[in-house]
Amino acid sequence: MKKIFLVLLLVCCCFITGCFGNNNNDVLKDIQKKYDNLKAYQLTGDLEIVNNDDVYNYDVKVVYQKKDKYYVSLKNRANNHEQIILKNEDGVYVLTPSLNKSFKFQSDWPYNNSQVYLIQSILDDIAKDEKRNFIENENSYIYTTDVNYPNNRRLVKQMVTFDKKFNLKKVSVMDENEVSQMTMNFATIDLNPEISSDTFDLNKIMGDSQNQEENKPESNSENGTTTTSSLEDVVYPLYIPSGTVLTSEEKVNKTDGERVIMTFEGEKPFLLVEETASVEEEFSIIPTYGEPYLLIDTVGALTDSSITWSSNGVEYYLVSDVMSQDELLDIARSVNVIPTMK
Repeated sequence: MKKIFLVLLLVCCCFITGCFGNNNNDVLKDIQKKYDNLKAYQLTGDLEIVNNDDVYNYDVKVVYQKKDKYYVSLKNRANNHEQIILKNEDGVYVLTPSLNKSFKFQSDWPYNNSQVYLIQSILDDIAKDEKRNFIENENSYIYTTDVNYPNNRRLVKQMVTFDKKFNLKKVSVMDENEVSQMTMNFATIDLNPEISSDTFDLNKIMGDSQNQEENKPESNSENGTTTTSSLEDVVYPLYIPSGTVLTSEEKVNKTDGERVIMTFEGEKPFLLVEETASVEEEFSIIPTYGEPYLLIDTVGALTDSSITWSSNGVEYYLVSDVMSQDELLDIARSVNVIPTMK
């Protein structure tokens, strides 16, 4: 009788779940139906990135158009520093309006890893993870899935929240301890936007951005040529690999500012260069090796042996012949001079 009772209980539970609950795969099909075959979309939101005890917030705007066109604006709220990741028929670019520069990459972005602010990437992560976890509550559908961040092994899973109308509301990317490291809150998503023909035009974007820079009440530029003429404080990495020490530091003058070269030797030798960032008089496109990489408060260029980035009027170059990308990034993340927002 006990066995019969257990069997009947199991059947009843299955019946109740079927009648009153939603199936993982059924909900995913409805979500995919809503977002599949999109000709375009436009979204806005807030991206929060945690680095140890510091928190960085970005205003995010994304515009997508079918045939592989992406526009992603990331504006740091702490200093209003904006960078734009652009993918059009000519390639992948990272635009830095404050320096009047654009860096062109030979890159597979955004398909080479997970992207917390792109709808296609989020849905792909859900669909690919056959062991995904699904929870339904009164107001939401929540999926927990694996993620693909090959350059940040600490990011292992994400929690994706949809409302009951299958609208994407929030993505939280977590480490192995289930502590959130990146959180994207979606404010607006328009699946049928009107997109102008020059939305993905590199020169038009830079022209508009430069006009905005010039019309700001205060400018970081001096005589229109550099953001700063001297390195008031040399910034040392807070993290240095065990068995490695700073052995030399050289400051040299350059035409429009200063450069500091720091050499670290030992078990994990590396070179760190800091120099005053220059604002180009004419818009320039700089061919760049590597991949665009969101490094806490800026978008840099990451290769197998180096990472280059610009922050707060200073350009940084970190290189090592022996360290992995993860090790390089640990050092780069520890070079922190930006004001934070808690």
